[in-house]
Amino acid sequence: MNDLQRPHVSVIDPIGTAIERVKLILFNPFEIEKWFVIGFCAWLAFLGEGGGLGGGGGGGPSGGGGHPGDFKGFVAEHLAIIITVVVVILVIGFTIGIVLTWLSSRGRFMFLHCVAKNKAEVKVPWRQYRTQGNSLFLFRVALMFIGLFCFGILIAGGIVFGIVFGRGGSPGPIILIVAVFILLLIPLAIIFGVIGKFLKDFVVPIMYVNNSTCMEGWSRFRSVLSANKGRFALYILFQIVIGMAIGAIVLAAVLVTCCCAACILGIPYIGTVLMLPILVFKRSYSLYYLGQYGPEFDVFARAQDEAAPDEFGPAVV
Repeated sequence: MNDLQRPHVSVIDPIGTAIERVKLILFNPFEIEKWFVIGFCAWLAFLGEGGGLGGGGGGGPSGGGGHPGDFKGFVAEHLAIIITVVVVILVIGFTIGIVLTWLSSRGRFMFLHCVAKNKAEVKVPWRQYRTQGNSLFLFRVALMFIGLFCFGILIAGGIVFGIVFGRGGSPGPIILIVAVFILLLIPLAIIFGVIGKFLKDFVVPIMYVNNSTCMEGWSRFRSVLSANKGRFALYILFQIVIGMAIGAIVLAAVLVTCCCAACILGIPYIGTVLMLPILVFKRSYSLYYLGQYGPEFDVFARAQDEAAPDEFGPAVV
């Protein structure tokens, strides 16, 4: 048997230990200050996730009867201004995205630190995991550009084929192009989604345990993944089940409170604090699952080895 093929790896067993971890961190005892500090780290870790950028919907040309010539004339007359505005918006949006990615990359190690050590700290993990956070940031930016390139090629190809084969006015070629586009888009989205999931759930903890860069973390994880492909496939499927269960719980809370819970959960940072039991559970679950592959992947053992006598003492910002 391969050293990385463990005789027993379960997707069920970590549920109980993760729930106990939630109780230990958040309810034993309950300290509101601790919630807000860990909640801040979790808010940073998930910054930019779960929210879409709302695009301003443009209506049809107004005034002058809405003739196409009026609109084309307006565009031609103000083309330089329009291009400048679009470029400025894109640059601002890109800059905000980069900043959010950098902050969340540092935040992921901060939140992991809090969960692994049962401590509510901000300054210590912000400084301690600067190198790992920056390495994670660079990898995520590179992955983002690769994703944009792949999706851009796919969209550009669809547009070109649409122009070439859609001139006859027949809907058949357009329908075929859309179908092929969707068939290619879905697996591409799944691939990048799985990479992001493995990065967050396993590579970041491996970086944490070994004080390594992101590429070194991927190298260690790939060795485990290659020997346990079926188990990690089952993990992904079980994560979908857990996500559905959590979604049902949140939906039930929203319905019971007549949608008041949805309004509160939508408040930045406050919503994260209220969702902290779920976030701590999900972070703990992936850590306990990873720890089944050997002591070199056990984040909690590493945290215990580094713990000082007062490691599990009061919250410290």
